[in-house]
Amino acid sequence: MNPTLSRPVSIFTEGSPNPNSMKFVVNFELVPTGLSFDYATPGDALLEGKASPLAVALFGFEFVRRVFISGNFVTVTKDDETDWDDVMFEVKLFLKEYFGEQKPVFAQRTMDANTTKLDMDSETVQKIKAVLDQYIKPAVESDGGAISFYSFDEPSGTVKVLLQGSCSGCPSSTLTLKAGIENLLTRLVPEVKTVEAEGV
Repeated sequence: MNPTLSRPVSIFTEGSPNPNSMKFVVNFELVPTGLSFDYATPGDALLEGKASPLAVALFGFEFVRRVFISGNFVTVTKDDETDWDDVMFEVKLFLKEYFGEQKPVFAQRTMDANTTKLDMDSETVQKIKAVLDQYIKPAVESDGGAISFYSFDEPSGTVKVLLQGSCSGCPSSTLTLKAGIENLLTRLVPEVKTVEAEGV
């Protein structure tokens, strides 16, 4: 391989509240800020708007059940039967080689479809998104997951959020949602009364 084509890749792993999910953090950005991609099945990695050769490749490991890509990390969720001690080095090595050879994380059409879209949000929605971005996202991302705004119903004061990555199916995500996220949002944005997770 031509040495000028490779780049130095360092990867470290972090556990998450979901024991089946492991966060693989790299030393460069994989996804532009504010975007994240969740793949619950191998077929998801082929869908228009989120196609990812990296996710397809990771699903090639028979123990992989879910792949989530955001910021500078990939969260891999395994099956219940496999022990991380047996497979973590294998996944880490695979990612190091994949990124070192500068193989594509996403199909070009995925990048084209996700260039920043301008939102015309109400003032309340802008405040909700600001709280999510500043206070909640960093904490959720440090656990290998992601949270994004889904909808706000003005009459009922209900905010719906999408929980992705290690948060999906995690036993503690409901507790986090109610005890942490709902408390913070209702305090900082008085129009918010309850917070619910969409599609969990």
